[in-house]
Amino acid sequence: MRSLQCILILIIMMAFAGSVFAVSSGKTVEYAGGSQGKVIFDGKTHADKGLKCTDCHTKIFPMKKGTKITMAEINEGKYCGVCHNGGKAFKSSEQANCEKCHKK
Repeated sequence: MRSLQCILILIIMMAFAGSVFAVSSGKTVEYAGGSQGKVIFDGKTHADKGLKCTDCHTKIFPMKKGTKITMAEINEGKYCGVCHNGGKAFKSSEQANCEKCHKK
């Protein structure tokens, strides 16, 4: 019985560890980006800056399927704009930075 408990605990720990690295270094996730082109989130770029998934999820991003994120909200300091405000990371509202996230 004791070994079964240990195995279950190990499985649960592995499941949670896997979710922390959902978009790990070297992987990307693509989102529709409107007329500016799709938005590509690069896990490596953020990991190289010392960030972990839990730095944003679920503190900044609600992880709710179907959530629409607009540039207006980002430029108001929500979602990506929490960091991409020109202080911590490049400013999302500057035209010269569009292609850093949007790809046509």
